[in-house]
Amino acid sequence: MGRTKIFIRHPRTLFATEDAFQVCKHKLATRIQAKYKGYRVKGDYMKQREAATKIENCWRGLMARKEREKRAWAVKVIKKFIKGFMTRNQPACIDNSEYLAYVRQNYLTRLRENLPKTVLEKDSWLTPPPIMHEVSQILKKLYIRHMVRKYVRGIAPQRKAQLLLKVQTSSMFKGKKENYPFSVCRPFLDTRIGAEDISIKVLQMIRHEHIKYSVPVVKYDRNGFRPRLRQLIFTQEAAYLVEEAKIKQRIDYSSLKGVSVSNLSDNFLILHVTCDDIKQKVYSTPMRLVSTVDDDIKITKSECFSQGDLVLQCDYLFEALTKLCVVTDKQNCIKVVMGSVRFDIQPGREGFVDFKSGQESMVYRAKNGHLTVESTRTKSR
Repeated sequence: MGRTKIFIRHPRTLFATEDAFQVCKHKLATRIQAKYKGYRVKGDYMKQREAATKIENCWRGLMARKEREKRAWAVKVIKKFIKGFMTRNQPACIDNSEYLAYVRQNYLTRLRENLPKTVLEKDSWLTPPPIMHEVSQILKKLYIRHMVRKYVRGIAPQRKAQLLLKVQTSSMFKGKKENYPFSVCRPFLDTRIGAEDISIKVLQMIRHEHIKYSVPVVKYDRNGFRPRLRQLIFTQEAAYLVEEAKIKQRIDYSSLKGVSVSNLSDNFLILHVTCDDIKQKVYSTPMRLVSTVDDDIKITKSECFSQGDLVLQCDYLFEALTKLCVVTDKQNCIKVVMGSVRFDIQPGREGFVDFKSGQESMVYRAKNGHLTVESTRTKSR
């Protein structure tokens, strides 16, 4: 065996070697290829790994710089917010401008989510911060006007007419009569006595005047002050005091001087009527009817009615007086008085009704001859 050549003595060794080479040369070639391919792939992998590492480093550096900038921005915002909070009561400036803008936006957002649902909830308006006080008042007025407008547009005509009467009643009695607040929740009706509860004879007498309102009352005699159940009927032309099928008194609206009520919680009213002559009689309303062939009503002057002021007690006082003002078109005829009320029994003769508070409600004739009305004092709501 030399350095570059091998000398084989026996031919069979050469042949065996050649046979072994032929058998192993494919394995040897495959191993060489595998080693070479592994070397090439490893080189590509190392390049890709190095590139990926560089990309990751660059991306992480970019994200870290963004996070640092975000934290620096957050620190500035927090510092400015704290400084704005500390200077919130000072005039607007660079230090508190953003804080005040945040306060405005936050208040408007909360207000949008907690707006009152009805007009009656207007007192539930959110309390504004000092800087939004003026704006809040303007928004509250606008929103209340919007709710009122929406409510008014959706209200029924009949309900609207009742509310207008309530407004008129408020202008006459609010703050003047003790039991007025308790009447606000009681709705007004068109009438308190149906046509079927009024005598047919009375209806025939006054039907041409068109009945506007009727209510049961207690009438106190001008002499003796004895209570009597009556019906008070307002027509287009006059007021009638009716006892079953009899008209006891007719009051033309032109002769109605006014109505007096006390400032206490009683339900008394005094109708003051003009009557200059003690012998004056009113024949405009008959008490007896004469039937004719065509069933028309013939008016006779067989009966007459005495005139004088009326002392009445009505459970629906505010409703009746409001209806009277509407029918007579006399808005200032109601007078709320304190103490005593003078009324005319007849021309030249007068009586008095004394109003006072007591532990229980009672009506009696005092020793001085006056009608005394005691009423319990109501607690203001």
